[in-house]
Amino acid sequence: MNLQKVIDETLIKGAAPEIVCDRFSNGAWLRTSAPVPSEMALTIYVNGQELVTVMCTPAKLNCLVLGYLYSEGIIAGMSDVASMRVCEEESLADVKLNKEYTLPARRTLTSGCGGGVSLTTLGQKVDSSLVVAPTQILSLMIQLRGQAELFRLCGGVHASALSDTKNLLVIAEDIGRHNTLDKIQGECLLRGLSARDGLLLTTGRLSSEMVLKAAKMGVPIVVSRSSPMERSISLARDLGITLVAYARSSRLSVYSGEWRLLPSLP
Repeated sequence: MNLQKVIDETLIKGAAPEIVCDRFSNGAWLRTSAPVPSEMALTIYVNGQELVTVMCTPAKLNCLVLGYLYSEGIIAGMSDVASMRVCEEESLADVKLNKEYTLPARRTLTSGCGGGVSLTTLGQKVDSSLVVAPTQILSLMIQLRGQAELFRLCGGVHASALSDTKNLLVIAEDIGRHNTLDKIQGECLLRGLSARDGLLLTTGRLSSEMVLKAAKMGVPIVVSRSSPMERSISLARDLGITLVAYARSSRLSVYSGEWRLLPSLP
């Protein structure tokens, strides 16, 4: 089985159904149809215990589940997973681990779509010598917009990507910006890629959860075309992460870790 083919085939399938609508344009009504983003509630079970229900786009669900478990510290890699069944029709993912697992007594609601839970505590500081030029970041953001297939088709979703500063290695789209990072991490696990020392780009605003997920992945630079939150900036500074926001057209703003931004191309 071609693993990459399996991952790619889940990108758009079922994620943007055609819906009939009435459109008013140039003074007249027209009945037509248009693709709209799909969403579903996916419940994740671990060793038979209900862990969380996530509102998400039904694409790369296997990646989403694995990435979420990794970002929450439930798995350290694929070797911890004995089996996994993801069923879109039943809206569930059933994961069996090669170890015991007990649900935590306390959970924290996140600002993500659907009010998911975050079990993550403050991670280790990211130590990396990665540097990049502003022009490289802006070029990568243009690539992301150009390769965001679902957004081009219907809009209404966030897109994120992992880059090696030259190319986009993994791209994910979802109604939830946090889900895109989990999908990227999950695909990295499936493909045997490391996100460490990479660069994360996203169209969504930078919340504290986004920074914590990036730190868990070992990513030293996080870039968004949208805004940062106050807590995300303080967390990025504590964790040694370079936080770049409002990366649009020919400009960007750096809120932490400015030493990783070169004055010009090397």
